This record gives sequence, structure tokens and C-alpha cells, in this order.
Amino acid sequence: MVVTVFGLGFVGLTTAVGFADKGMTVYGVDVDKNRIDILKDGRIPFHEPGLKEALERNLGKHFFLQEDTETVVAESDCVYYCVGTPYGKGGEADLTYLYRALDTTLAACNDDKYRVLVTKSTIPPSTTAEKIIPYIEAKGYLVGRQIGVANNPEFLREGSCWEDFIHADRIVMGVSDERTKQVLMELYAGFDIPKFCVSLNTGEFIKYLSNTLLATMISYANEMAQLADTIGGIDIAQAFRILHMDKRWGGSSMSSYVYPGCGYGGYCLPKDTNAIYAMGKEKGMDAQILKNVIAVNEARSDYMAMRIEEVMEIGGCIGILGLSFKPGSDDVRDTPAAKVISRLVADGYTNIVAYDPLAMEAFEQHYHLPIVYMVSVEEVLERAEKVVILTAWKEFADIATRTEKAIIDCRYML
Repeated sequence: MVVTVFGLGFVGLTTAVGFADKGMTVYGVDVDKNRIDILKDGRIPFHEPGLKEALERNLGKHFFLQEDTETVVAESDCVYYCVGTPYGKGGEADLTYLYRALDTTLAACNDDKYRVLVTKSTIPPSTTAEKIIPYIEAKGYLVGRQIGVANNPEFLREGSCWEDFIHADRIVMGVSDERTKQVLMELYAGFDIPKFCVSLNTGEFIKYLSNTLLATMISYANEMAQLADTIGGIDIAQAFRILHMDKRWGGSSMSSYVYPGCGYGGYCLPKDTNAIYAMGKEKGMDAQILKNVIAVNEARSDYMAMRIEEVMEIGGCIGILGLSFKPGSDDVRDTPAAKVISRLVADGYTNIVAYDPLAMEAFEQHYHLPIVYMVSVEEVLERAEKVVILTAWKEFADIATRTEKAIIDCRYML
């Protein structure tokens, strides 16, 4: 089969190279010319173990980077959309980039070939049925007869995208007709993974069911940690570690989420939790748990900044350890570290030094905050009066043995 993938970020590049690794012909399209040049050189513009090697073995053999979208769409059996769907001011999903990619695709559909257009970008339930299909049909196409439409949500963890795609725990395909289902089942025939063909709305909802649960558990843990602080006399880290021994967890890795920190960040949890809440309001339901999950997360960075300010005088040097939204990733989108540091700066704390194993360059380019970047943990320990852990990198786990300075452990990792 021939596949075109629009958008070559974490999800799109992993999807494109993953299909190519299974022997399909895959064309990659991205509006960022700099990203295309980097990929043509066999490099990837972010940190994802295993993906660079997969790109190298497929580039020019099964995976091709193209600017001529009309030709590649014409050749394709499936067109995948992995473009950004950020949330707007009201929390709703912004479909601008998706519509733009659809326009480019439809302009190239000038024959009778049946193609399946698949949204892999995360979109709220009912979006395919109530927005995407009407948008396509308004342009004169009959969905289910001339064109197939589906959604195929991703369940990829940044820092483990390649492993999660090739060895996924499930493949979910939201479809509305049998012909589209057959095309997608053929596409995934080489994956020995449980496959579920569900309704369009169910496909979209499963992704939000997953992400909003993770977001809820993180905020629950943070709220309980804050309550424990308020009560006093509670060893928060010990309490949560003992909680994780509960046999009802069934040996799962839920402890990665049901554990306090600075709040959830990255790309998926913030935008998806906001988007599903906005969709509920649009449908007439004000979902209180989601509403408060968002509120707790937004307040968490202020609380952490307050903890720091309580023990630090203005003018003193604060050492920040960790800038990415989680360890094992260089992603700084919606990272709690940026929110905490921004609050500190706004409150007059401008003597700040910081270190992160991977994310310093991305953080500096994205946020432009008045902080000084150090090349090592040792430099931070030498310069700072007090040290703050904002990302739970493993190399920070022994920090208490490396300094006698006060440590504000915002990740409860020590």
C-alpha cells in the first residue's frame, strides 16, 4: 500500500517511518522546510530513541520526503493527518491545520480511486462525524463512496514513540463503513497487535478516555500532596510509595501518574483535557471533574513557586534542575518548569540558573526567560543558594548526597 503522511512531528514521523518499516511506500509532507532538510539528511529534530535508526534504514527505500503533494496524494491508498490540533482560548480544538491539509488532499483527488483519509491527530469525539465529513461533502465528495474517512488515534509516549508504535498494546480505528474498515485492516495486516474497528465517535473518545484519566490522576495526586502539606506531619513521598503497593493496581505502571509533581505538561494532556471539556460544554454539559482537573493543574505551578518563595529571599540565586515536561524527553511544550520560573520572575526572582540534560536549547528558544543556563549539575550546585527540582531526571536522584544546600523537591523524588 501507498501512504501519505501530513505532519512530521513526533506522531507523524513515527507513523510514517513505522509504516515504511513494514514495507509500505510512504510519502512524508511537512510545511516546515527546515524540518524536511533535517530529515533528508537522516537526522531527526527531536529526541526519540530508535527512530533515527529506523529513518536511516527506510529513507529513500520505503520512506520519501516530498513537496509535490498532488502527485503523492494521487498515488496513495491512505492519507494520514498528523498535524497540530492545539486548543483555543475556550479550550476547543483548533482544526485550522487539519482543514488546510484536507484542502490540499482534496485538490489532488481528480480520479475515481478510493482513498481513505485518516485523522491521527487527536480530535474531540464527534469531530469526524459532525465537522470533518460535512466539510468534505460540502466540497462535492461522497464519503463512503468516493472517499473513506476514519480516525486512528495514537497512544504514543514521548521518549518511547518508536517502541510504542511498533509494539503497541492496541490499534484503534474509528470507521463509518465497511470499505474503509477493509482498507485499514489491510494497512495494519503486518502488525501482530489487537485491532479494534469502532464507530467514529468511539475511536475519538478512547483517546480522550485515556488522556483525561492520566490528567485526572496527576491532578488528584497533586491536590492530595498539597492537602498533606496543609495538614502537616506527613511524609508525602513515603505515603504515595506505599499507596502504589495496593494489590488493586494489578502490577500496572499507574504509579507513573498517581504521584505528585508540578502538574501535567507536554502536548497531549493539556490540549486534550481542555478540548474534551470544551466539547462537553458545547453539548450542554459542564463536566466538573474535568473543569477542576484543569484548574488544579493551572494552580499547581503557582503553588510550587510559592513554596520556593517561602524559603528564598529576592536576590538570592535559585538553581533549577529540569526544564522538560518529563524525564526522557526534550519536549518543553506546556512544561510546568516554564510556569514556575515565569511566576518567580514576575515576583522579582531574577537570579536564576538552570540545567537540563536535553531540553535547554529548546527551552531557551521557546520561552526567552531571563535565566542563565549551566552545563552541568555541578555548576548549578556551585552557583545556587537553594536548589529546585522541576523534572525528575534519574541523574538528580542522588542530589542530596552531592550538596548540603537546601533542596526544594517539587517532584518528590528524593
